[in-house]
Amino acid sequence: MKKIFLLLYLFPLVLMAQEERNTRENAFRTDTLVSDKSIKFIGIPIAFYTPETEFAFGGGGQIFLLKNTNTYNERLSNILFSGIYTLNEQLIFEVKPQIYLGKGNYFIDASYQLEIYPNQFWGIGPKTLDTNLEIYKQTTHALRFAFLKRLPPDLNFGFEYTFKNHQVTEIQEGGILASGTVPGSDRAVVSALGAIFNLDTRDNTGSPTKGQYLQAKAQFSSELIGATSAFNKYVIDLRTYSVVNDKSTLATQIYAESNYGDIPFQALASYGGGTRARGYFFGRFIDNHMYVVQAEYRYRFKPRWTAAAFGLIGEVAERPETFFNADTFKPSFGAGVRYKLFKDQNTYLRFDIGSGIDGNSGIYFGVNEAF
Repeated sequence: MKKIFLLLYLFPLVLMAQEERNTRENAFRTDTLVSDKSIKFIGIPIAFYTPETEFAFGGGGQIFLLKNTNTYNERLSNILFSGIYTLNEQLIFEVKPQIYLGKGNYFIDASYQLEIYPNQFWGIGPKTLDTNLEIYKQTTHALRFAFLKRLPPDLNFGFEYTFKNHQVTEIQEGGILASGTVPGSDRAVVSALGAIFNLDTRDNTGSPTKGQYLQAKAQFSSELIGATSAFNKYVIDLRTYSVVNDKSTLATQIYAESNYGDIPFQALASYGGGTRARGYFFGRFIDNHMYVVQAEYRYRFKPRWTAAAFGLIGEVAERPETFFNADTFKPSFGAGVRYKLFKDQNTYLRFDIGSGIDGNSGIYFGVNEAF
């Protein structure tokens, strides 16, 4: 299903670049951006359209804490917040603080999200039919808090707590969710403790051209800490960025997710979306286990223009031993362009078209690379 995102970041990003240049001189102030020696603020208008939401609009902002800097890679502490309302009466509100402490030796990565949002469900498994499609409405409160310690030079280790309260408010009469056989079909609470380990040598986080990002994460949701069911989630995310020549980069990613236990459908591995499986609606296929292998070639044909081509393959399964079944492979391929907003800053606008099998496809417009 085609999906079009239009994020109106261009104007505020221009302001941010201008502010970056003027902060050093303490001389730049406007109604939409406030800066002093310790804090700077930028307003961000946001809009997008999808067939499911119709037109959506909103805004937010980003607060940069100039005195809380990671001195090892010059990344700034910041708090990003946004609110979005759609013509289909959907509401999304999010706050995401990322705070560096001890000059970057410690890192707090957190988020809170409220969603009042209709979604689509086709059932569970790698062979669900398009005719299974049903619409359900759900209100979600989601909180995540991670605390990481830097292990020199590029390793990070820490702990994470995740809380998600999914309240299903409306389901389709006679549908799969109405049968009562799907865990989470009326309500699901995820309350999970976890551990995170990663290696990050990327030259930048938004549009890397060299380096690696390797992450392993384990989460344990338990009724003892408030969950409605007990299950374990394990994630491995391996990315590499290789310089082919002075104008091109080859990016690769292997992503694997496994869930064990009594898993609500909201917490199952979800195939699709604008990052891991372009060309498929996010959640078109869900199950206990999933893997995605993708590669993207990026060629800078002009100083501020880049063309990209990507291909991927992956699948979901109830059990890992059933992977690599030719009947359940879900390949996708596509291409796109990127435009660098500023000569001295690696921030890109991205446009991609992805095509999967059985008529699945997607159009994506956003900021920076998919991975």
